[in-house]
Amino acid sequence: MYVLSRFWQSTIGKKIVMAVTGIIGILFVIGHMTGNLLMFKGQEVMYHYALLLRTSMPLLWAVRIGLIAAVVLHAVAAYQLTMLSRAARPDGYTQRRPKVTTFAARTVRWGGVLLLVFIVLHLLQLTVGVIHPDYAHLDPYNNVRIALSNPLVAALYLLAMAALGLHLYHGSWAVVRTLGVARPSAHPLKRRIALAVAIIVAAGFMSIPIAAVLGVFAPAPPLAETTAGTALATPAAETH
Repeated sequence: MYVLSRFWQSTIGKKIVMAVTGIIGILFVIGHMTGNLLMFKGQEVMYHYALLLRTSMPLLWAVRIGLIAAVVLHAVAAYQLTMLSRAARPDGYTQRRPKVTTFAARTVRWGGVLLLVFIVLHLLQLTVGVIHPDYAHLDPYNNVRIALSNPLVAALYLLAMAALGLHLYHGSWAVVRTLGVARPSAHPLKRRIALAVAIIVAAGFMSIPIAAVLGVFAPAPPLAETTAGTALATPAAETH
C-alpha cells in the first residue's frame, strides 16, 4: 500500500495512471462506437445487441465498474497534475507560449470537463432513461432514434463528439509518449495514428445523431420481449 501511495503521489505516477486509464477509455469508445453503428442495421439487430449485454450482466457490471474507476482516476490525475503544474510556475511563466502545440492540447482540459458532463447526461438519457421523452427497456433503436431526432440534443452530441475527437487526438499520442513506446520525433506534429483514431471514432459517433435528425432511421413500433428471448412488435402502431 505504501508503494502504491508513493507511486500515486509522484508526477510520473499520475502520468502513467492517466496513460493506462486513457488506453482503457480508447478501447471502450472504439467498442461502443462499433455497437452504436448497429443502428444502421435496424431495430431487430439493436434489440439482440441489447439482449446480449443484459444476458452478460455480471461481465457488463465488471466492465462498468472498471470504466467508472478508470474515468475517476483519469479525471483526478489530470486535475492534480494541472494544480501541480500551476503551483510550480513562477510569475509570468503562464504567458510563455510553447514552441510545439496543437488546438487539441490547448483545449484538452475544457474538453475533458465537457465529456464528463456529457457522460452523465448520456447515461441518464439512454441507459437509465430518466431524461428520455419515451424510454423503453430493451428497445435501444427507438430510444436512440427518438432522443437524437431532437435537433438540440443532436447538437449537444455532435459538440461532445467533436471534443472526444480532439481528446483522442491529443490523448492517444500522449499515451505512447508517456509509456515510452514512441521515441521523440523531429516532426512532433505528425501524429498519423492518433489522427486516424480521432477521426474514425468521432465520425462514427457523429453519424448517429446526423442520421437521426435527417430521418434515416425509420420509425418502428416498440418491441415487446417474448418468453423465448425473441422480440415482437407490439400491436399498437406507435411509430412516434
